[in-house]
Amino acid sequence: MTGAGLSLAGTMLPLFGRSLPATGKRVGIIGLDTSHSIEFTRVLNSGNAPGIYEGYKVVAAYPKGSLDIESSVSRIPDYIEKVKGMGVEIVDSIDDLLTKVDVVLLETNDGRRHLEQAIPVLKAGKTMFIDKPISASLADGIIIFELAKHYKVPVFSSSTLRFMSSAQEVVKGKIGKVLGADTYSPCSLEKTHPDFFWYGIHGVEILYTVMGTGCKEVVRVHTDSTDVATGTWEDGRIGSFRGTRTGKHTYGGTAYGENGDAILGPVQGYEALLAEIVKFFQTGIPPVKAEDTLEMLAFMEAADESKKKNGIPVKLEGVWKKANAEAQRTLKKLL
Repeated sequence: MTGAGLSLAGTMLPLFGRSLPATGKRVGIIGLDTSHSIEFTRVLNSGNAPGIYEGYKVVAAYPKGSLDIESSVSRIPDYIEKVKGMGVEIVDSIDDLLTKVDVVLLETNDGRRHLEQAIPVLKAGKTMFIDKPISASLADGIIIFELAKHYKVPVFSSSTLRFMSSAQEVVKGKIGKVLGADTYSPCSLEKTHPDFFWYGIHGVEILYTVMGTGCKEVVRVHTDSTDVATGTWEDGRIGSFRGTRTGKHTYGGTAYGENGDAILGPVQGYEALLAEIVKFFQTGIPPVKAEDTLEMLAFMEAADESKKKNGIPVKLEGVWKKANAEAQRTLKKLL
């Protein structure tokens, strides 16, 4: 296995050995430019929220997410009114937000802003969930986890697709050792992000949920309507992600195991992810390891590099080296 926390081309990335629970149950949201902000608030602030949510409530939100992605920016005024209707105070700055909350959901739809918005949260020592994508580059992802380690703040990131019951059953051994997997999801593109970071990350997250880390090489085939990225793992297993931009939007896949195969899907909503987030707030123990999230970013950047090189295989080792060098230069300025 390779990735964060293990040596890979000179890269040493953090694993959390710390588990500090949050000290209160006031939730703050950064970014009202995604439907996730509305759905999480709706569940937590309902008058009859199930006990699995442990009494956590969204009490304040800083609305500014993306500054220039129109599909995100245009949502903000309506989403402000919706969360206000659920008892949420709107604040003018992240610093103001941090005086009113115990834990943070960083929901900004634009991964390019996550590093700058995460820094004050980490400095304030607030346990934080960062919605997908954790960043718009592998380098920024490395920096976020290194800063979290430095400030001793628990952080994790995930797509809700990771916690589909069908995927978790495979993780728990339903089909024995996973020998390979094929997954799929919509893969709309956004010019400000590497191709898979914007939406294809959902299908990539399913792939990594069942395959685990250890991919060494990625090759990508790209057309206007479809992408197929195929990864070869160090132990010889093969996993693929199909991203679609035509037809009906569906999510799922197949995991191939030593004791049979398993269908991955259907999507079951946000509740399973939110339950994991609340458990994380309670315990300080991330349900997704840093190395898992970071290797997903490396996989997606390698896929972009393969596209640029007309579909030739790209090794993750080189992607890690380049991103880590960039991250270390930035960290020297920040720490």
